[in-house]
Amino acid sequence: MSAMIEVQVTDVRQLTPVVREFSFAALDGALPGFSCGSHVQVVLPIEGRTLRNAYSLLGDPRDSGLYRIAVRLQDASRGGSRYLHEQVRVGDRLQIGVPSNLFALHSQARHHILVAGGIGITPFMAYLAELEVQGASFELHYAYRSGFTDAYAAELRERLGERFHGYDAVAGQRLDCASLFAGKPLGSHLYVCGPQRLLDELKLLASAHGWSAGRLHWEAFASPEPGQPFSVELARSGQRLQVPGDHSLLEALEAAGVEVPNLCRGGVCGQCTTRYLSGEVEHRDHYLDEQQRSATLMPCVSRGGCSGTLLLDL
Repeated sequence: MSAMIEVQVTDVRQLTPVVREFSFAALDGALPGFSCGSHVQVVLPIEGRTLRNAYSLLGDPRDSGLYRIAVRLQDASRGGSRYLHEQVRVGDRLQIGVPSNLFALHSQARHHILVAGGIGITPFMAYLAELEVQGASFELHYAYRSGFTDAYAAELRERLGERFHGYDAVAGQRLDCASLFAGKPLGSHLYVCGPQRLLDELKLLASAHGWSAGRLHWEAFASPEPGQPFSVELARSGQRLQVPGDHSLLEALEAAGVEVPNLCRGGVCGQCTTRYLSGEVEHRDHYLDEQQRSATLMPCVSRGGCSGTLLLDL
């Protein structure tokens, strides 16, 4: 991540026991503008390593004086969400990357169906600001657990009225995904951010209802899952690396001074796609097809096998 912005934490709000909101201001100059659906990478110097986690920008894109993100404390945190919840305070300084957008609104959509699961509400906060200014046709479906992952639910219910549809798991309410496709006008587009199982269900339903792939838009910032340690060799330099079980290959490369272009760090965008020349690969991405996987991997989530050495074309 080459372009860095030095920011200061100007506000911290505890929205639920597991969701905390942070506001950042630039230490020098102005923050770059952003579009709805944008995210930033936040550099988190936890003990013994540095994480770079991606978080959606919450605010109105027309007001870039501050950046806002919301972070859920993950049960199986690798340290990033725990660091933000337990150590970051108002006045602290952090580094972030410039905004990138992998989840933009479709400019030709006639109706926008927004579907959020838990902390997946975050990119839609900026969406809503834009859609309201445009006077666009939209509806929001928000599945959550009250008192736990319902950040912004009360605010959005009051703000959106009949365009807000909430589903509280604690009250036994469940989002009926099939109903999202019934009676929608031509030119409708569906946007989803939430657990992988929600995305998988909506993909299947969209296909079953004859929706083209271009009408379904999604975002996922899943942290790389741990695995077995493995060895890597860089073919061009001969450098050999050991990747611990709780580090991603991308993180190991960056720690060794090898910069690989990246945006989502979750196996979705394809920016970090890297050729490999030999070795066993455990593919965990949501981007490459089977043919591509025979020669390329995504180091943000993919891992090598524990027997033998993975040889990268780097």
